[in-house]
Amino acid sequence: MITAILNAYGFSAADYQVEPFGPGLINHTFKVYGNADEYILQQLNTSVFKSPQAIAGNLQLIGSYLKEKHPGYLFAAPLPALNGKFLIRSDSGDYFRLLPFIKGSHTVNVVKTEQQAFEAAKQFGKFSRLLGNFDIGSLKYTLPDFHNLILRFEQFETSYKNATPQRLDEAATEIKEVYRHVNIINTYLQIVANNEIPLRVMHHDTKINNVLFDDNNNGMCVIDLDTIMPGYFLSDVGDMMRTYLSPVDEEEQDLSKIHVRVAVFNAIYKGYMLEMGDVLIPEEKQLFVYSGKMMIYMQALRFLTDFLNNDVYYGSKYPGHNLLRAQNQFTLLNKYIEAAPL
Repeated sequence: MITAILNAYGFSAADYQVEPFGPGLINHTFKVYGNADEYILQQLNTSVFKSPQAIAGNLQLIGSYLKEKHPGYLFAAPLPALNGKFLIRSDSGDYFRLLPFIKGSHTVNVVKTEQQAFEAAKQFGKFSRLLGNFDIGSLKYTLPDFHNLILRFEQFETSYKNATPQRLDEAATEIKEVYRHVNIINTYLQIVANNEIPLRVMHHDTKINNVLFDDNNNGMCVIDLDTIMPGYFLSDVGDMMRTYLSPVDEEEQDLSKIHVRVAVFNAIYKGYMLEMGDVLIPEEKQLFVYSGKMMIYMQALRFLTDFLNNDVYYGSKYPGHNLLRAQNQFTLLNKYIEAAPL
């Protein structure tokens, strides 16, 4: 199958080697190298991204816009195959795409320094700033309602009504946490109902390994572009808060290790505002801290919902895995609130 995909791009399989690459959990990613060239080959996960053509279309539109308006910007977009298409479908029905491998670049999986947080926030802010005049209405929603907090709360309430007595009993403390923080939902309802802030071109997955760094650890560009779609700035900033602030991630079972690194928060703020400070409206700036509450709370809801639904979405590697993940995120949320206004 890989041979046929390589042929579609004009490569001879005999001249190139293909090996698994990176820690990605959604798409299958490979490094292709030979003839002094290096590429990234990805097989899209169509169980998650049900409209791969929408992704390809979005990236073509954005790539064309950036090439015209900001030709110096490094945009790691898919390359066309011999037939001019940016997606190749295999005989088995799987979708593949080829991307350039950015030489002299590397990724990091955990934020260890304030500088890393600053550079990443700067890159995500720059990406949205450069697309400030892009026709947002031309973009497709590749993951509809991905960060719709109202929907996530409704999904939780449905799971709460349908859960087994045993799971309800096990999750009693976390269910109370959901309703104790319901003010986060109320704020979101107000934002949406009153159209308080604009939709912008957002990345929607701003974890640290979606930024390329150069050999001097300066940010180069953002990658993993499948979730680019219209959204609120809350998504990008809040996801950075959720994934950068604590020295441990959502899989950590020792909840005592979870704490908020205020210096990292300040680095995110400085980096993002360096690019977006003159773009965000006053109402958005007032919601900067709230963005962290929203995204941490949303992820806690999603883990708890999956636990109550018998682990059908995220899966479970051990009994109570998703409940532990929810506990982890509620702990982070409470630590974050304690640290506010940071």
